Amino acid sequence: MRIIPVLDIRRRRAVRAVAGDRDHYAPLVSVLHPGTDPVQLARAARDTWGLPDLYLADLDAILGEAPASLGIFEAIADLGVNLWVDAGVRRAADAGPLIEARVGRIVVGLETIQGPERLAEVLAEVGADAVVFSLDLFQGRPMIDTRSTWGTDRPEEIAARAVDQGVRRLIHLDLARVGRNRGVATPAMNPAAGVDWVIGGGIRGVEEIESLGRAGYSGVLVGSALHDGRIGAADLARFTGSGGSDPGLDPPDWI
Repeated sequence: MRIIPVLDIRRRRAVRAVAGDRDHYAPLVSVLHPGTDPVQLARAARDTWGLPDLYLADLDAILGEAPASLGIFEAIADLGVNLWVDAGVRRAADAGPLIEARVGRIVVGLETIQGPERLAEVLAEVGADAVVFSLDLFQGRPMIDTRSTWGTDRPEEIAARAVDQGVRRLIHLDLARVGRNRGVATPAMNPAAGVDWVIGGGIRGVEEIESLGRAGYSGVLVGSALHDGRIGAADLARFTGSGGSDPGLDPPDWI
């Protein structure tokens, strides 16, 4: 099971994400570091948790309020961290600068990509190995109206169409549960069917992570539980050596 710590940034500072209410995200208070500088927090995360990956959501770029924070991405990559970055990719041209900034995994969110054709263009531009499709939900439904772009508003059908385009890594993320310590909302689809499935949104603790691993998920996004200290380095040691490889990539049986 891969554990992927989460940082959300707004105006180049780390913030505490709660329930997707982005207008009211407060500055992040973390056991890692007394400040909100993303690079310092990433360094502290690397040194404290010893995990190879870091998921970073660039909220200004996602909301279309500012360009992607490429300098921050480069500085974190310099730390030897494998970055998973959601920087509001809307078209293939948005992906190239992220590759140049040494982002290891480009997260293409349902919230911003305009349908499966645009997703296919991103995959053609940078390759499937660099792309992670994020199924961005709120209370189990797509965050945006997907009927005109995807032809459906059913999450499992959207995921299937993403896989049809060549996606082999997906994130299931319900923003309504983020930061609320209520546990994740598991989708009505089989995560153990050949696609690299990562899940996030409200992870409570180590026992839930272990349960998700048994259910077939290959990784979890964890934010508040790590920054609050509810999950510490000793807890993460349970997963040492199990989070660095991807599962097989055969077509899933729900396609």
